[in-house]
Amino acid sequence: MSWLQPVDSRRARRRSRTRRLIRDVSSVLIISGLLLVIDAGVTILWQEPVTAVIALVKRSQIDKRYLSYHSAPLTPVDRHALSNLATTQQQIRYLARREARQAATGDAIGVIAIKKLGISYDVIQGTDTQSLEKGPGHYPATAFPGLGQTVAIAGHRTTYLAPFRHIDALKPGDSILLTMPYGRFTYVVQYHRIVLPTALWVTKNVGYERLVLSACNPLYSAAQRIIVFARLQSVVPTTGAAASS
Repeated sequence: MSWLQPVDSRRARRRSRTRRLIRDVSSVLIISGLLLVIDAGVTILWQEPVTAVIALVKRSQIDKRYLSYHSAPLTPVDRHALSNLATTQQQIRYLARREARQAATGDAIGVIAIKKLGISYDVIQGTDTQSLEKGPGHYPATAFPGLGQTVAIAGHRTTYLAPFRHIDALKPGDSILLTMPYGRFTYVVQYHRIVLPTALWVTKNVGYERLVLSACNPLYSAAQRIIVFARLQSVVPTTGAAASS
């Protein structure tokens, strides 16, 4: 029966190799899992506090034009144009276009406040990396409030103070206030959707003014976007807009 020994030996070697392969694969999976946990831990324990400090420093340096509106009075050309507009709505639209023309990437253009979430942040012009480090960023390709179109704002849910961390908690009927140099705009939440980053339709105009908030989803991932849709409910002109008539 000695002729069976080489066969048994080969089988034993194959079993040994299989066990080593399973052990190696298991080790790789365990190490990968640990690395993911460590990465998440680093993000929470190091990156979030550090980026929060960076955001605070940058926010202290931005040009808050919406707060110094009266220090930059309307030009005679602006006042003449506004005096020929019959309604407050027309005047607000004129001022909205004026602000949009003047806004540079990285400027603070207004304030977004969401009472339900207990937050109030400067709105920054632009959605590039540097702008979003300062606060929620206005998509330059979308309108300013008051123009009857879609106003889109993006914000972080983790890092850089995570201004939009809890926007998933917003429900239909919740209000969002946007304060601009020329008016205060109240939007009421309609619904929210989870979409792919390529879903560009969310910023399209729809025939009425709406506010769109966008953030990465789920937390600590950029695989999707959570989108909150809110419709304009009311507009209150600021002194700057009202006094121009």
